[in-house]
Amino acid sequence: MKRTFGLAVILGGLSLAGCAGGGYAYYATTPPPPVRVEARGIAPGAGYVWVDGYWGYNGGRYSWVAGRWDRPPRARARWEPGRWETRRGKYYYRKGRWR
Repeated sequence: MKRTFGLAVILGGLSLAGCAGGGYAYYATTPPPPVRVEARGIAPGAGYVWVDGYWGYNGGRYSWVAGRWDRPPRARARWEPGRWETRRGKYYYRKGRWR
C-alpha cells in the first residue's frame, strides 16, 4: 500500500513539473485590451521595485490585475515583466518573474 501511494505521489509530481515548464498563466482566443496607465505613488521603502499591472484572463473574459511595489527576493535581482504572446491564433500570457 505504501509503495503504491509513494509511486502515485512521484508520478503526480512529475506530471505537474512538466506543466510548469512554459511559465504561461493564461491563454485566450481574443487579444487583450490596451495596457492601463497606473499611478505608482511613492515606494513604501528603499529597495522596492514597481511591478506593472497586466490583463489576466479567467472565465472567458479579461480582468485587470493591478501593479504593485515589491521587494526583490535577492540582491541584484531584476523584474522581467509578463507579456502576451500570439501562437496559432491564440494569445498566451507569460508570467513576469524575478531574474
